[in-house]
Amino acid sequence: MHTTLTAVFRQRGDWYIGYVEELAGANVQEHTLDEARESLKEAVSLIIESNRELHRQELNGDPVIRESIDIEV
Repeated sequence: MHTTLTAVFRQRGDWYIGYVEELAGANVQEHTLDEARESLKEAVSLIIESNRELHRQELNGDPVIRESIDIEV
């Protein structure tokens, strides 16, 4: 599944601040724009991975149906 998110970067002094508009908690601060881009990708991956694990733990082995969804905005 391919999803496109919106990354926003702002330069504040010697730092680049980055975040994803659609995903709360995906925030980074780095010295270069390239570093901020890479850190933000990693942050998004870690948040998604963590959320999946938390939800799986909450299911307690209950049967579920998982399917991909396509979203148009």
